[in-house]
Amino acid sequence: MRRRPDDEPATEPATTTATAPASEDESQSEGGAGAGADRPGPGARLVSTRLVRVVGRHIVLKGPLLAAGLTYQALFALFSALWVGFSVAGFVVAGNEVVRDELITFIQSAVPGVIKDDSGAGVVEPGALMNANVFGLTGAVALVGLVFSSIRLFGSMRDSVRTVFRAPTSSTPLLRLVLRDLALAVAFGLAVVVSASLSLLSSTAVTWGLRLLGLSTTSDSAAVLLRVVGIVLVFAFDTAVLVALFRVLAGLHIPGRRLLAGSALGAAGFVLITIGGGVLLRAAGSNPLLAGFAAIVGLLLVINLLCQVLLLAASWIAVGMDEIGVLADPHAEAARLRALEEERQRAAEAARQAEAEARLADERRAAEARGGSRPRRLLAAVRALPARARGALPRRRDEG
Repeated sequence: MRRRPDDEPATEPATTTATAPASEDESQSEGGAGAGADRPGPGARLVSTRLVRVVGRHIVLKGPLLAAGLTYQALFALFSALWVGFSVAGFVVAGNEVVRDELITFIQSAVPGVIKDDSGAGVVEPGALMNANVFGLTGAVALVGLVFSSIRLFGSMRDSVRTVFRAPTSSTPLLRLVLRDLALAVAFGLAVVVSASLSLLSSTAVTWGLRLLGLSTTSDSAAVLLRVVGIVLVFAFDTAVLVALFRVLAGLHIPGRRLLAGSALGAAGFVLITIGGGVLLRAAGSNPLLAGFAAIVGLLLVINLLCQVLLLAASWIAVGMDEIGVLADPHAEAARLRALEEERQRAAEAARQAEAEARLADERRAAEARGGSRPRRLLAAVRALPARARGALPRRRDEG
């Protein structure tokens, strides 16, 4: 068996005694043992998997604690956003109960436990939202609370995501960050309204298609089809939100393919949580200790799970970027690319210099070879002079 260079021999090898060569079977068995020793065990392979590294990064960088802080911020922002959002929606879609009902349904599917459904699970009564008024005292307080809570929530999400990517604190001026957070909050609210409208249009289109085909719109298959369409729209909406969160809010440099894959993975986790949100709410309600405030506890559980999935998706992208050596911070990545370009230019310049020196050495050797043949010819001619002189003397005597 071949000994590795870093292995120390157990005893001093004898130099005078000849050892018999090992047989082929023994050498094969030793080779197999060496290969088995070098192969990592099941535990090492498990630890090296990407899923374990993602969870490990999430835990080491205090992901659960960050998610708990985001849950606290999101809870206050959510109720203020509901009141202000439905107050504004009351003016935009005044008299259109179908759109308002679809908006409520979309919010129930996106964040279960916020608005009460037919089973009674939820925190806010739909009727209270329908009568929301932003011009009253309650609406004014909700508007002020929404502004401050949204700024704190988006700022906390930005810092948490950058922490998962091990990126430094953003160097953008504070006022610009605040204005950007407010703009993103408004854009998020508009995106919710647009998604609810698209959900209504898709449901209407599916119903129209079923009627066109002569199929029942109240059957179980039609209900499943409408549910699937709604889930697909929620998945697309969550993916777009995560892409904007990682790229725009956090201001990170992430390759497009990895950004889309990680965002889609996080959106899939969001969809699973929203589907199982009703189970969590019923489980919280069935606990006698939590029966009095089961709705708010269930809502906290759902929001906390959503925040955990958000940070796990960020950790998934960060681990993949570490594998290819790409930095998430734009300034650090730009510096890394500049250093790589400078190193490449230095290597190319060194290669050009080496090539020029080699060419110059070849030319020098060729010149020396050409210049050295002339002295050798002169030396040979000088050495031949005595022989020529001795040969010329007899000829002169004969002539005389």
